Amino acid sequence: MTFSLLARCPETGRFGMVISSSSPAVAARCAHARAGVGVAASQNVTDPALGTRLLDRMAAGAAAGAAVESVVAEAPHVDWRQLLAVDATGRTAHHSGAHILGTWAVAEAEGVIAGGNLLAHAGVPAAMVAGFAAAGGDFGDRLVAALMAGAEAGGEAGPVHSAGLLMVDRESWPIASLRCDWDDAARPIEVVARAWEVYAPQMAAYVQRARDPSLAPSYGVPGDE
Repeated sequence: MTFSLLARCPETGRFGMVISSSSPAVAARCAHARAGVGVAASQNVTDPALGTRLLDRMAAGAAAGAAVESVVAEAPHVDWRQLLAVDATGRTAHHSGAHILGTWAVAEAEGVIAGGNLLAHAGVPAAMVAGFAAAGGDFGDRLVAALMAGAEAGGEAGPVHSAGLLMVDRESWPIASLRCDWDDAARPIEVVARAWEVYAPQMAAYVQRARDPSLAPSYGVPGDE
């Protein structure tokens, strides 16, 4: 019911993820990232706790492959789960259990992994990786391009209704967490893409306001002088 792409930006060290699904609030349940550690997805019949466990293992020093192996070895009902991970050095790993829904596939490149289930066809993740690689601009621009490439390649077998973008940098909190939790018109990817278009030019200012408001630019609201 989901297609996603996870990546590490080699220029900035940021981690990010984009995801879309026919299910509501997919990013709230499936997207996990931690600054300096990595990014992880727990999707298909989702157990969000597995995303946190993957990040905990990588934070403790495990490579992506070892983290996935250890979580799979311990987690109950793992045959229903699809897990993806990128670690601090850009290594990737995944698990797709025996009970994954419909057509599923995974595609990988250096520092990038895409995967999905209940897909229109098995080539969707590869299209996402190619879209990410071909895109220019900011890391977020490339993530959005990957999500749109997945949709253009066919995406999920049915209409999608939720989508999200998650990105971490050096802060303990996400520098971007943009979501469309439900869209009746089946255009959640366009909603998230537009949100990124609006947010991207302001992102650095919001980070600066958190670090030191005295050095931040004008807030641009009535009464701000």
